[in-house]
Amino acid sequence: MLDALFSQSPVGLHLLDTELRIVRVNTATPAMREVRAEDVVGHRFDEIYEIVDGDEAMDLARAVLDNGVAVVGHLLRAYRRTGPGTEHSYEVSIFRLESPSGEVLGLAVAVVEVTEREKGRARAEVLRIAGEQVGRTLDVMTTCQELVDVVVPRVADVAVVEVVDAVLRGDEPPLAPLPREVPLRRAAFRSSGGGSSADEPQAHPLGDVRALPAPTPYTQALSDLRPRAVALDGDLPWLAADPDRAAAIRAAGAHHLITAPLTVRDTVLGLISLYRTQQPEAYDEQDVGLVLQLADHTALCIDNARRYTREHTIAATVQRQLLPRHPAAHTALETAYLLLPSDSGVQWYDTVPLSGARTALVVGSVAGQGVHSVAVMGQLRTVVRSLAAFDLEPDELLARLNGTATFLAAERAALPTADPVHGQAFAARCTYAVYDPLTRTCTVAGAGSPRLVVVHPDGSTEIRDVPSGSLLGSAEGTPFATTAFEIPERSLLILSDTPMPTLEPSADPDVFRRLLARPERSLEELRDDVLYAFAGGAQAGPAALLLARTRAFPADRVAVWQLPDAPTAAATARRLVRGRLAAWNVEEETAFDTELIVSELVTNAVRYGSPPLELRVINDRALTCEVRDSSQSAPHLRHAGVVDEGGRGLFIIAELAQAWGTRYTAIGKTIWTEQTLR
Repeated sequence: MLDALFSQSPVGLHLLDTELRIVRVNTATPAMREVRAEDVVGHRFDEIYEIVDGDEAMDLARAVLDNGVAVVGHLLRAYRRTGPGTEHSYEVSIFRLESPSGEVLGLAVAVVEVTEREKGRARAEVLRIAGEQVGRTLDVMTTCQELVDVVVPRVADVAVVEVVDAVLRGDEPPLAPLPREVPLRRAAFRSSGGGSSADEPQAHPLGDVRALPAPTPYTQALSDLRPRAVALDGDLPWLAADPDRAAAIRAAGAHHLITAPLTVRDTVLGLISLYRTQQPEAYDEQDVGLVLQLADHTALCIDNARRYTREHTIAATVQRQLLPRHPAAHTALETAYLLLPSDSGVQWYDTVPLSGARTALVVGSVAGQGVHSVAVMGQLRTVVRSLAAFDLEPDELLARLNGTATFLAAERAALPTADPVHGQAFAARCTYAVYDPLTRTCTVAGAGSPRLVVVHPDGSTEIRDVPSGSLLGSAEGTPFATTAFEIPERSLLILSDTPMPTLEPSADPDVFRRLLARPERSLEELRDDVLYAFAGGAQAGPAALLLARTRAFPADRVAVWQLPDAPTAAATARRLVRGRLAAWNVEEETAFDTELIVSELVTNAVRYGSPPLELRVINDRALTCEVRDSSQSAPHLRHAGVVDEGGRGLFIIAELAQAWGTRYTAIGKTIWTEQTLR
């Protein structure tokens, strides 16, 4: 039975003496068929077998011989005599042999070849790592680099990923077979040599875009969407079609290649090419199957990134079209904006010219990403501009804006449950401030957590307390409130709809003093400095900022008169306005229209208003006429009949003026008109 065991057992059996010399060995295993038993007996096993780590094996055997603790299933790697370049895996179990009296006789060693099992485990481990590390971002180039980082050196010594150039822009990938003229971009490269991509032999550098020469295994794989495993030995005829790639293959010493398409739903996203230069083994069918699984996983990740890129590109394009290209120019206010990349929502900003040389400053955001959130942002911005034309106070404007947001939220909730937008919560923020350069006051209200920082001309920073209202579209229904304060000339306003950690009291109190160390800088430079201040902070800053620098309104471009509450007030007003318009060199036709407008406004104030009466004319972007009285009664535009003797005053004003309206205050109302100045 012992003779049969040592001549027929498929398990490698070795008996070693106390000097670890081989005493007996079975001859039935594939490894022993390569040597004769008489050439083995009497030699130490590390002298016979080409073990990758022979010292480890000897230490393991000596430990068992010394302490008697058996080793079961220890993994060793060794080379076959018939194939010195091929590494095999063996599972080794070692037991100490003792006589009945306790004398140590030697060791029994059982060896089982587990090369295929370990290769299978290694492939499964590669797939596991790829599942964890490939596709962690929605960026095509990053996904490609993650793939080559996984496969080198686990599967290949050199890895190259090429992607259809249109896919990087988010366009639809072409159907297979890939047309020969479609360009591919070299998206990722890695070599086990450890050097930079510029130092390694490459057919083309990273980022290179070109169509693939044909016919080659690469173009064939992109035609029928099947992988190719190629032995790169000898003078292959297809290498002549792509001399650059052939030169790189020879320079790297590559001897085997697997190229597989990156494909989803019969469309071509790109190509992965794996080369072996240092690993001696050839690629087999199991390796091809592994590469196919890696290619499928990577292709799905790339397609997801492509879809995100497309949606993000569309959303960003729509957002750019919906936002003002440049902040509007104002006589007494210089503005600049700052939009920071954010995953929390879609931001917008606006500056709206108002009557009386005033300016509305608006910053807002809508929760969510994508085209739907951008569309909501555009709707809210349009509503804000429309409401601003009615000269509403900031709190009243936000209350009306909240009504629109509530309606939009109800529409979203009523969408079918299968609609992807249905499950997204509706939430929006908005900060609305009005700056009056003639009184140097700022009135502000906010929905959410508004922030307003005033940087005075001396560099001191003041964080104004702005009342916080509920989010737009929420069910809280918290009323909005306003706060008003004076702002010195040449001050800097920083407006946001979210907290600004860098500006909080716990942050560096001198940060904006340093920013204003050179006040002659442009507002764009200050904006960049604010960006750097937020980028250097430990906490993330707001996603949108609006910066405004106040300036003095020219005193010679505004005139104010107190008028008597008498029938002669209209004539007095015409005379005063005529003289001032002449000093401003206003053309005759516009001056005539202005006199008529002022006459009608003052007449209405005398007949229907209450004293005191005040007339103000402002020469700004437009010629503004304002008549203020203490009555709260609202004028209404009428269309008088043919035989009516009155009721045409506001109609005449509406025809002559570019715009007109009524602005209410705590002490009365102001009726204003605007005329275009040539």
